[in-house]
Amino acid sequence: MIFVAPSGDDTGPGTVERPFATLQRARDEAVPGAVVELRAGTYRLTETFLLSAEHSGVVYRAHGHGTPDQEEVVISGGREITDWSADDDGTHRAALPGPAPRQLYVHGRRADRASIPLEGVALTRTADGYTVDGTGPQSWAGDVEFVYRGAYPWSEGRCQVAAITGDAHTTTLTMAAPAFGQAARLYHSKFTWDAPGAGEFYGVDAPTSAENSPAFLTEGTFATRGTELHYRPRPDEPPTGVVAPVLETLLHARGVRDLTFRGITFADATWLRPSTPQGFLHYHGNGYYDGGDLQTVTFAEGEGRVTVPGDDATMPGNLIFEDSSGVTLADCRFVRLGAVAVEFRGAGTDNTLRDSEITEVAGGGLVIGDGARDHRVENNHIHRIGLDYHGSPAVLVTGASGTVVAHNEVDDVPHAGIVVYEGRGTRVLNNLVHHTMRVLADGGGIYISGPQGDSYATGALIRGNVVRDTITSYNYGLYTDYGAAHVTVESNAVHRSEASVVLTVWPPLDQVTFTGNVWDIDPGEAPDGVVLRGNTTVPGESFETDPRAVQITAGAGRRAGR
Repeated sequence: MIFVAPSGDDTGPGTVERPFATLQRARDEAVPGAVVELRAGTYRLTETFLLSAEHSGVVYRAHGHGTPDQEEVVISGGREITDWSADDDGTHRAALPGPAPRQLYVHGRRADRASIPLEGVALTRTADGYTVDGTGPQSWAGDVEFVYRGAYPWSEGRCQVAAITGDAHTTTLTMAAPAFGQAARLYHSKFTWDAPGAGEFYGVDAPTSAENSPAFLTEGTFATRGTELHYRPRPDEPPTGVVAPVLETLLHARGVRDLTFRGITFADATWLRPSTPQGFLHYHGNGYYDGGDLQTVTFAEGEGRVTVPGDDATMPGNLIFEDSSGVTLADCRFVRLGAVAVEFRGAGTDNTLRDSEITEVAGGGLVIGDGARDHRVENNHIHRIGLDYHGSPAVLVTGASGTVVAHNEVDDVPHAGIVVYEGRGTRVLNNLVHHTMRVLADGGGIYISGPQGDSYATGALIRGNVVRDTITSYNYGLYTDYGAAHVTVESNAVHRSEASVVLTVWPPLDQVTFTGNVWDIDPGEAPDGVVLRGNTTVPGESFETDPRAVQITAGAGRRAGR
């Protein structure tokens, strides 16, 4: 057994009496079968913790894991900021410990980035930015960023302001290139239905808010200006315990087998891409446009068209397990993270996340990506996801086979909760998904799109889930979309959404069966390719006492004692 403690010494033997000080030293000493015991404290990484094939077969665990004496272990990519100077207005300033942070935490609490709404500001778009009557924006010193919420109903983009100039009458805002020009091309749609909201749209015509100027500061918020951090504390909260995340990747394991982490908190990492001139041109889920071809998708019956990336990029994980197999993350916590919390990338097999919590994350919660086989996500609580990048889902499964997502609780998410893109044999079982779609629209508590196999036997099974309180308008509790095929939706309870499920989409559904479900809104007649069999509509308050709904609810969500 190898012991590590923040107060240890890497020149020592790594014993309980004389532990090592760093994870790297323990990693280099460990052999397959070794157990690395981490003593209480915060391990502040100065570089990514890298693991490769020769580091396989090792268990890293909090000392006393599974007992009442389990010690609190935090692996952090953040830096504490202590050298403050104060202004008369209550603003505190300090030199940045690294790149300008996009998140800041005070005694573990997330401090909001200073922002103002732009509704009512008369912006006129030009080829490279905007003009504004008056001089107001000329006071916006800092690293200002525009947010485009609802560029599409499911999208929210971000673009930096490169320069603010003007005279006594007019202000000119020059936006960062290439992001602004790319955004103008991407966020271009036309809807032709005969109803309010139809017409041609350019999403960049209407930014919804501006962030990150000291001019926007209110109590409890922060902003950056060059190499300086500005923070205005709450009245009862002095500027102590302030941590800025610095590392973008806490841990990257590549080609590892049979690796285990137990009882450990991973915290304080960031993602800096949105702060560059490339911006963050979000499209759907964790995907964003990074240049290259754009395509036009035309809806059926001439209803309209949207512009989509030909090949989008994806938000990375703050913890990445790449081409790795037999990885187990158990009883861990992933908190205060700036991208996707955990990403299983590449051709790994039999990896597991269980009995853990993912929360306070700027982007997505968990991604199981292309090539993954037989991964399991069980008995976790995934909540407060997408705090900055509102299209990010709590769980995303894409291009994988044999994935099981079971008995999790997913809540407090700004868009979709559990998302399954094209894949094979995915099982979404007995999850409790609630209070999703809190910010953006056109999504669902559980969202499935694309082919899921080549038959019902090899397709997706969505069974025993409770989906409730899907918040914003234009949403579906359980959403089968965009050519979903070979999907069985069985014995789920869906209530308190704008619509329980959707049956008619483009491209159309094919071999999708809804059977034995209980919902509070009748979905209507089934089109070709869809089978409705044995479902029950229980409207109103009686839903929660209906015996079928009660039985499904009793079997959904996290299980005690795991």
